[in-house]
Amino acid sequence: MIPTRVKRAGLYLLVAILGFVLGVVALYIHTKRSGPSLERWHTAKLTAEFTARRADEVPTFDDYLKLEEELFNQLDEKVYAPTETGSENDLVRYSSGSRSDPQRWDRNWNRSFELPAAEPAGGVILLHGMSDSPYSLRAIGQVLNQRGYWVVGLRLPGHGTAPSGFKTVHWEDMAAAVRLGMSHLESKVGPDRVHIVGYSNGAPLAVDFTLEALDGSASPTPRSLVLISPAIGVSRAAALAKWMSRISVLPGLEKLAWTDIQPEYDPFKYNSFTTNAGDLVHRLTRRVARAIEERSANGLIEDFPPTLSFLSAVDATVSVDAVVDNLLEHLAPGPHELVLYDINRRRIAKSVLVSDPGPLTAQLMADDGLPFALTLITNEDDESFGVVTRSKSPMSSKVSAEDLETSWPIGMISLSHVALPFPPDDPLYGRGPAPSEKIIFLGHLDIRGERNLLRFPADWLMRLRHNPFYDYQEARVLDWLNGPTAPDP
Repeated sequence: MIPTRVKRAGLYLLVAILGFVLGVVALYIHTKRSGPSLERWHTAKLTAEFTARRADEVPTFDDYLKLEEELFNQLDEKVYAPTETGSENDLVRYSSGSRSDPQRWDRNWNRSFELPAAEPAGGVILLHGMSDSPYSLRAIGQVLNQRGYWVVGLRLPGHGTAPSGFKTVHWEDMAAAVRLGMSHLESKVGPDRVHIVGYSNGAPLAVDFTLEALDGSASPTPRSLVLISPAIGVSRAAALAKWMSRISVLPGLEKLAWTDIQPEYDPFKYNSFTTNAGDLVHRLTRRVARAIEERSANGLIEDFPPTLSFLSAVDATVSVDAVVDNLLEHLAPGPHELVLYDINRRRIAKSVLVSDPGPLTAQLMADDGLPFALTLITNEDDESFGVVTRSKSPMSSKVSAEDLETSWPIGMISLSHVALPFPPDDPLYGRGPAPSEKIIFLGHLDIRGERNLLRFPADWLMRLRHNPFYDYQEARVLDWLNGPTAPDP
């Protein structure tokens, strides 16, 4: 028998742990409740959003666009119309006529868009990331269309309107929209010429659709995939998001539905983020990882479409390892490739880095058992700003190098999760100068002053928003869609 004093000690310990947990939860709730106020764009209920349950009512892409028109009319009525205008609101996205108003652009890139082709070389559906909009893949979509592709930039449910849409959206709604968009492209270019480009959360949606197509439950099977900053794995902390979301329905705890409540000044991306959105990403990535693991249980997957992935070796949003561990390592040797952007290694002071991705990249480059090709974009050497590619074929450790004839820009130490899909001349996120004083420019924010003065985190000002090596990436995408090839052995 357990002595009474041991039982008593165990009970005391349990009470102490429970008290500590309750204290932490109480502190968290207090901090949330005393944080920024919720605005109407955090609370508006837009009922015209597409959902998986409405799929039978919205059977075609044209029907999807009609419903989207109704949705944006609701947004105008419930959010834009009652929001004050004037100079004090010049950086408020939902203030009509402000510099952040997306309707001041030549096109509202928050909406789905379609770029037809007279004699299409193929079809491409563009799937943006979580909290983004079709704008994030606008640049590659326009170039693809110029090359003869029929392009659909799909606005995924919950996006492009108000952050409040994130409180109720489900990954199944997004998956249903992808199926609808793919069916539409199939009707335009045929079943054998449709490609998917997925950015961030658009990547697991692309993989999920592909797996369903391979199982015969969706159509068409993509001819190839291009994954940019793919969210194949996220932090385990995301699994806790659903509990905060459930608690938030209690009176007075509405703010617990939000992991971030930030000013909305970006015309084509939400700055605020909900616990439901975090849970959604976690559920989707776990679903994809399980499906890949099950499909490869009896051997590497032979029939998966050629897949080209672009990833920054440092990424604060998604797991770099997961792209390899949960996807690429399960595919049979063949036309699959990972392009990895290294950090700027010219005299980098390792003492100031939180972590150095060098060991991971070195391990990957030396591994002769990887079933996919690998290209590392890195410095020519530690004393040079010049950039080269170091590439190797599947199942090989032999590395070939090629000079990209470009250099790291001064002051730039790495790429970021959000930088990859945007060219340096992007009118919103590029390196500058700002194309117009009439619209906000977020590519190079050089603000100085005291800390804790601005309402948004200071590290937002440091995060790179465009890709200095975008021309290389664009060329690789165009070549891939024409017919992927692995690097020479």
